[in-house]
Amino acid sequence: MQPFVPKQAYFEPEALDYPLGVEIYEKLSDLSVPIRMTSSHNRITGITGSTVQKSYQEAKRTLVVGVRRTLNFQTCKPSAHFQLPLNTGCSSMCEYCYLMTTLGKKPYLRAYVNIDEVLERVTTYIQERTPEVTIFEGAATSDPIPTEYLTGLLKRTIGFFGSQPLGRFRFVTKHSQVDSLLNVPHGGHTRFRFTLNADSLIARYEHLTPPLSERITAAAKVAKAGYPLGFIIAPIFYYPLWKSDYYAMFEELAKTLPPVSEPITFEFISHRFTKRAKSNIEELFPMTQLPLEESERMFKFGQFGYGKYLYPAELRREMEAFCRDLAGRFFPTAKIEYFV
Repeated sequence: MQPFVPKQAYFEPEALDYPLGVEIYEKLSDLSVPIRMTSSHNRITGITGSTVQKSYQEAKRTLVVGVRRTLNFQTCKPSAHFQLPLNTGCSSMCEYCYLMTTLGKKPYLRAYVNIDEVLERVTTYIQERTPEVTIFEGAATSDPIPTEYLTGLLKRTIGFFGSQPLGRFRFVTKHSQVDSLLNVPHGGHTRFRFTLNADSLIARYEHLTPPLSERITAAAKVAKAGYPLGFIIAPIFYYPLWKSDYYAMFEELAKTLPPVSEPITFEFISHRFTKRAKSNIEELFPMTQLPLEESERMFKFGQFGYGKYLYPAELRREMEAFCRDLAGRFFPTAKIEYFV
C-alpha cells in the first residue's frame, strides 16, 4: 500500500517555533504539499466539497500541525491508565470507525509538535503513581502510523518509554509501515498492537487500509524486533460465514508469526454503534452494507453517558466463547484482555 501523502496541510504559526514543526514543514514542502497557516488546529475552515461525502474525503487527506495545549491526559479504560495525545484522526476510511461519534463529518488529521512538553507531562503522571507502573495509550483517537514518516512521534515516544522503569506505552494500528520503528531501543516497554478483522470484512468496509496479509507480515516484523505484541480483533460481526472467516484469520496469523518471548495479548470487540454514528455512516457511505438495524440489537448505556446498540446477549456469549477458543487453540500462552 502506498504511503499517505496529504493533499493539503495547515500549520499553526506557533508550531514553527518547535524543531519538529520546522522538520514536518520542510518534508511537506519537499513533497509539494500545499501549506496554509491557521490560527487554531481545532478550527479549520478551508476543507471544501460539493457534497458531505466529498468534504469527508477532503478532510481525510488534510493534515493539521499544531501545538497541544491541554496537557491533562484523559483516562483510557480498559486498555490503559491514560491517553497519550500524539495525533488525532486517521487517513483510512473505515465505514464502522468508532470515531464516527466523536470526530464528526470532517475528521482531518492532527499532529502535535510539542512532544517534549507532552513527555514531560508523562513523567509527572508516572511519578504521581510511583511505585505502580503507569500505562499510556497512544492511539485512542488516531492511527499514528500513516503520518509517522513525517512526524517521528512514535519513534521518539517509544525511545522515551524504553528508559522508563515504571512507564509503559501501547498503541494500535491497521497499517503496515513499521520499518522505521524496528530498531528503536524499546526495552520491551511498548506493546505494539494491530487491529485485524476477517479478510472479507476488511475488503468490504475498511477503505484505504492494507489487507490482512500485509498487517500480519508487519506484525511478524515487529515480533522479530522484540516488541511485546498484541491484537485487537474488531469489530466482530455475526453473519453466516463468521466462524470460518475468523478461523482463517487466526490460522494465517499463527502460520506467519515467529515465536515470541512475551505472551501475545488479544482484545475482542463485537460490533456496536450509536444512533449518531449510524446517522453519520449512512450519510457518508450511502451505499453501506453495514448491519445497522436497531431492532436486531439490544440497547445499552455506555460509560460516557450515551447508548449503544449491541448484539443480543445470547449472540455475544456465543461470539465470546468462539473467540476465546480460537485464541486458546492457536496461541495457548496468549492473554485475553477482554471481550466486549
